[in-house]
Amino acid sequence: MEKILLSVVGPTAIGKTKLAISLAQHFKTEIISADSRQFFKEMRIGTAVPTAEELKQAKHHFIQHIGIFDSYSVGDFERDALLLLDQLFKEKNIVVMVGGSGLYTKAVTQGLDDFPKVDPKIREQLNQEFKEKGIESLQNELKKRDPDYYSSVDLNNPHRLIRALEVCRETNAPYSSFLSKNKKKRPFKTITIGIEADRALIYDRINQRVDLMVEEGLVEEAKLLERYKELNALQTVGYRELFTYFENNEKSEVNSADKELNFALEEIKKNTRRFAKRQLTWFKKNKETIWVSNDADFQELLIRLNNILPNGK
Repeated sequence: MEKILLSVVGPTAIGKTKLAISLAQHFKTEIISADSRQFFKEMRIGTAVPTAEELKQAKHHFIQHIGIFDSYSVGDFERDALLLLDQLFKEKNIVVMVGGSGLYTKAVTQGLDDFPKVDPKIREQLNQEFKEKGIESLQNELKKRDPDYYSSVDLNNPHRLIRALEVCRETNAPYSSFLSKNKKKRPFKTITIGIEADRALIYDRINQRVDLMVEEGLVEEAKLLERYKELNALQTVGYRELFTYFENNEKSEVNSADKELNFALEEIKKNTRRFAKRQLTWFKKNKETIWVSNDADFQELLIRLNNILPNGK
């Protein structure tokens, strides 16, 4: 029987984990997490790792399986995920994958793209520019050189920005022009299920999630990780804003900690909303995606899937 990978995608806070668990329970299978932010053991609250109760409901893989000091690329994830799928498909006809990291889901379903070699001096120069001028200079250059990739990449992740810009500078061509050129064959069929909702609802859910993270101890978690803030793993929304808050609060002569903290939390919400918009831009490019509302009836989705799945199951 043909092997099927059900890939659940969508913007952050939309309900991907809930749907993935429902699918895994229905098809008696397991879940591969393709959310690169949730790989790291030390980053639980700020990355919205599934709760202990959710993890009990279905077996998950690639959740907090490495540390922030480990070198782990999208290529490493592609290799490990394919090896795991090969094992799981020996016993199961369907496996669920879930995540909002578009590049990581694409690596599993289509393979990574081949990029030209880049002179190491270009990366060194970009790293130096980032240190001296800040992330905004990288964002502005990428917007000019590659507006398509600019609209989908996490603009608060300097590692991703530098990777794209070094290719742009080396080739004098957009980074996105090297994407999706050669789709690799996989020994399984991918059915992508995208979750969508009105933008106002998505933004409201994001705001609520950030508030909940704070209640669960996000600020304290970020404080423990502050000494490692230069690591690539921590160049992400939810942590960078708090690192800036910690630095400014230490330098401030006026006791305005509450005001500055509120500003940092609003920045997290704003940057997460922007990230969600870029996630949708990325996922909407796949015209074969089955889109469902975040409040859609699960049984109705199963009916749609049964019309696609081999033998209706």
